[in-house]
Amino acid sequence: MTDFDPPGLGRRAVLGGMASILASPALSQATPGSTEFETPVEQGARRNISSFRALDWRPYFTDTQNGAILVDLTSRVLHFWSADRSIYRLYPTSVPMSEDLTRRGRTEITRKVEGPSWSPTPAMRQRNPEWPDFVPPGPDNPLGTHALHLSWQYYRIHGTHDTRKIGRRSSNGCVGLYNHHIGELYTLTRIGTQVLLI
Repeated sequence: MTDFDPPGLGRRAVLGGMASILASPALSQATPGSTEFETPVEQGARRNISSFRALDWRPYFTDTQNGAILVDLTSRVLHFWSADRSIYRLYPTSVPMSEDLTRRGRTEITRKVEGPSWSPTPAMRQRNPEWPDFVPPGPDNPLGTHALHLSWQYYRIHGTHDTRKIGRRSSNGCVGLYNHHIGELYTLTRIGTQVLLI
């Protein structure tokens, strides 16, 4: 046994457990103070993923009208609260590759697209002239299965078919989620859902 192995568990069992937590649906909880969860969460999940800690909405928003999304770019996590605060979700994300591509502040969802197409921004074309002018919806599309457009031009919260990007500094400015997570977030949000990136 090594220092890494808890008593009674082998390294493979621990690593396998951690992998299943990362691959499982987003952590979610019902109303504050409730002991019910909308999807099962093992008690150790929040301890095992230190950045994945539940947050209260009040330090970040004055209310949750239309729902609220907090994106923590440092811990690479997106938090969602429904308007009535009965639904809370926590999703791992990808974040911008560099500080000059990063935008922080308040915005909102202005458009929702299922099966988005993609075209590089003028700045992306300048950095990567070999990129195509247009990519239709499908497995080669960098926006994945769903996109939530923000009031800032060119910025989106979207899915990705390249799951290696999640949890990394890997985007050109947007916030990326696993496709099954963006699909769920797409159904929970509405036009006007407030968004704060910190």
